Amino acid sequence: MSKLRIGIIGFGTVGTGVYKTLQDFKDIEIVKIAVKNINKPRSVETPAGMITDNPYEIINDSTIDVVVELIGGIEPAWEYISTAIKNGKHIVTANKELLAKKGEELFNLAEEYNRVCLYEAAIAGGIPIIMPIKTILAGNKINKIQAILNGTTNYILTKMDSDGASYEDVLKEAQALGYAETDPTGDVEGFDAAYKITTLATLAFKKRVKLENVYREGITKIRKEDMAQANEFGYKIKLIANASIDDNGNADVRVHPMLISKDTTLAHINYVTNAVAMSGHPIGDIVLSGPGAGEFPTASSVVGDILAIQAEFGKTDYMLPMMRCHHDSKANPVHIDDTYNKYYISITAPNAIGVIAKIGSICASKNISLASILQREVLDNNTATIVVITEKCQEKLIKEAVKELDNCTVDSLIRVAE
Repeated sequence: MSKLRIGIIGFGTVGTGVYKTLQDFKDIEIVKIAVKNINKPRSVETPAGMITDNPYEIINDSTIDVVVELIGGIEPAWEYISTAIKNGKHIVTANKELLAKKGEELFNLAEEYNRVCLYEAAIAGGIPIIMPIKTILAGNKINKIQAILNGTTNYILTKMDSDGASYEDVLKEAQALGYAETDPTGDVEGFDAAYKITTLATLAFKKRVKLENVYREGITKIRKEDMAQANEFGYKIKLIANASIDDNGNADVRVHPMLISKDTTLAHINYVTNAVAMSGHPIGDIVLSGPGAGEFPTASSVVGDILAIQAEFGKTDYMLPMMRCHHDSKANPVHIDDTYNKYYISITAPNAIGVIAKIGSICASKNISLASILQREVLDNNTATIVVITEKCQEKLIKEAVKELDNCTVDSLIRVAE
C-alpha cells in the first residue's frame, strides 16, 4: 500500500508535535511543511526542501492527500482549506475559530467535493471528544454540557483560589510562564471557549448552533474576595462553557464564570487541565478530562485524525461517513435574559438598619427567593459586604433587582451551577 502523503500548514508548537509524533508511523509521509518565516530557528531538523513559505506548494500539489491546517484564525486559513478541498484533499484542522464561524460552509463544501474534514484537536486539545460523540455515543440523546475548555483561564482562576491573589497579579505570572498570551483577550474574555462550545454543542445536540447566539462573559471582573467567599459557601469559581437543549430544540449555550459545587468533578479540574461533563440518555452522566493544550496532547488528536483517514484511504468511495456533518436543522437560541439560574451577589452596602431587609424585599418583589445571606464586618468607612446566594430565578429579574439596590454597590454578580 502506498503511503498517505500529507502537507502541514503551520509549524509552531502543535505542528512540531505532529511532526515528531508522525516519525513513528511508516505508512505516512510528510511531504511539505508551510511556515510564515522560513528562517526561524526550529527545535527539529527537517529534510532539505521540506520547509516552504508558500502554502500553495502544498495546496496545489496533486500528490498530497491530506492538508493539516494549524495556523488558526479565519484568513488565510479559510482560503487555504477551501482551495485544498476543491483540489481533492482531505482536511485535518485544529482551528476552533474557523469551525465556529464558518463550520456550516466548511462541511457543506467538504460534502460537495466528497472530502472529509476532521477536527478532534479543535475542542479540547488532547481530550478525545469529537470521535466519541460521533461514534460510541452516537446512540445517546445528549441534552447538557458543562465544560472547562480554556487552560489559560483555568490556570488563572486556580492560582487566584490557591494563592489568594488578584486577577491582575496572576495574569502577569501566567504571561511570564507562557500560559497566557501578551494579549490575553481571546482567552480571558471567553472567546476561545465560545468558539469551542459552539461546535461541541452543534455536534452533541445534532442541531446547528450559531456563534452569534452564544452568550459570552470573561473572567476579568472576578476578584480574590469572590474566590474566598465562594469557598465559604462550598463552591469554586470556574469559567464554564455551558450548553443545554430541551425537547423542543431550544438551546441555551453560553460561556461565563460560575460557582461550581465542591462536590462535583469540575470543581477539582485545576490549572491548565480541561474537562467536559455531559448528560444524556442512555449514558447518564460522564466526564472526560485531560490536557487541553500543549505540543503533544494536541498533536495526539491531530495524529489520531490523520490515522483515521489513513485507515480508510483508498478502500472506499465515501470515507468515514459517521464523522461527516449531517445537521439539517438549527437550534432555537435562548437569550441569556430568559435563562433561569441561581446567583451569587456580593454587595457593598451602608451599615444601616434595614439594609438586609431591603435587599430581601426587592428580591421578593421580583419573585426571587434567597438561599443564603451573609454580612461581613463593618469597615472603617461604615460599609459592609453582604453576600447573597439566590434560589433559581430568571436572569432578567435578577438584573432588575440589582438596578433597584439604591445606595448599594454590586461588586460581583456570578451565576451558580446547579
